[in-house]
Amino acid sequence: MTEYRIDDLARAAGTTVRNVRGYQDRGLIPRPVRRGRVAIYTDQHLDRLRVINDLLGRGFTMAHIAEFVAGVERGDDLVEVLGLEGLITEPIERTPTAQVPAAELSEQLGDPEPEVLQELRAFGLISPIDDDPVTEYLVHDTETLDAYRSMMAIGIELPYILGLQRQLEDDLAVAARTLITAGRGAITEGRFDGWIPESDEESDWAASFIQQLRHTGRVTAHNSLNRALDRELTRQLDDYLSIARSRRR
Repeated sequence: MTEYRIDDLARAAGTTVRNVRGYQDRGLIPRPVRRGRVAIYTDQHLDRLRVINDLLGRGFTMAHIAEFVAGVERGDDLVEVLGLEGLITEPIERTPTAQVPAAELSEQLGDPEPEVLQELRAFGLISPIDDDPVTEYLVHDTETLDAYRSMMAIGIELPYILGLQRQLEDDLAVAARTLITAGRGAITEGRFDGWIPESDEESDWAASFIQQLRHTGRVTAHNSLNRALDRELTRQLDDYLSIARSRRR
């Protein structure tokens, strides 16, 4: 465990020595261990200071923070409140993954140029397991790469497919922003932006809301896209056949 003197602790936490002493006097961080006349702090103190900074940044008062810390020390399950961040950042849907030797992946994708592999990395589809040189990749979404290879098998080149992927990423980012922004507005309705639950009941409600938002967003986006694809396919097929008939005449 790393040990700090008070100056080093304050610097690591992004605060001041005066604040550290003030938090200590309020009982927000534990007392340091004394070695002679030197006060020794540890990672436990640093973690607590970072939580305090985070709560202050979210608009909490020192009184709120003192109540939160007191609850944690009593053993209350208030840590679950801050644990909402983990729930939010958890991937909405996990895709099948696989570790693939670099040579094998290159062969599967038709020996692509390095910039093509870089683009696959930018999309989050692959990432190297080692570097200099890369001998193996982690494929984060084998289903998508399988779909790419199916298109390549009928003569569609990978750079063209990735161009479609770029456009699709941009369009879906707009849809995602619309949904999540609406959810953010709903969860703070009648409260304030940056609100964090302060009781078990509020925490349970927020967790349930986020889970339902993720589920509803995934289902509606998936099904809406399917319906949109059917409509657009029908429209463009009619247009295509109309042009074909005109050319035959």
